[in-house]
Amino acid sequence: MTLEALRKDMVAAMKAKDKTTKDAVSSLVSAVKKAAIDEGCREDVPEALVDRVILKEMKTVKEQLDTCPESRDDLRAEYQARYDVIAKYAPQQMSADEIRTYLEGKFAEVLATKNKGQIMKAVMGDLKGKADGKLINQVVAEICK
Repeated sequence: MTLEALRKDMVAAMKAKDKTTKDAVSSLVSAVKKAAIDEGCREDVPEALVDRVILKEMKTVKEQLDTCPESRDDLRAEYQARYDVIAKYAPQQMSADEIRTYLEGKFAEVLATKNKGQIMKAVMGDLKGKADGKLINQVVAEICK
């Protein structure tokens, strides 16, 4: 996903008077801009940075949704709508089976040690942004049993 594509979608949401989509995409655009400034690539924002920021924002909204009180249906609906919009822009994540296959193919010698810390250290650099860290941890724990 590129920053320009996000901006175009934000403008389209404004024209369609879709406040939920506009707010969600607008927050993504501002988060990407902030991350780009922090990393010193204000003019030419790489797609990897945009994807990383989208995943971070999606995780934040998911936490808001999980911690929202049951009695606040209005907030839950708002967070869910925002999560759904951001999820459309998020890069595709690997499933547990794909992670297991990838690990067994590329990290067979490290997996043989059954040392969870060593495996996670070797694997996380490769799979960062491609799969959820918690899911990777679960798959590695199953392999180490």
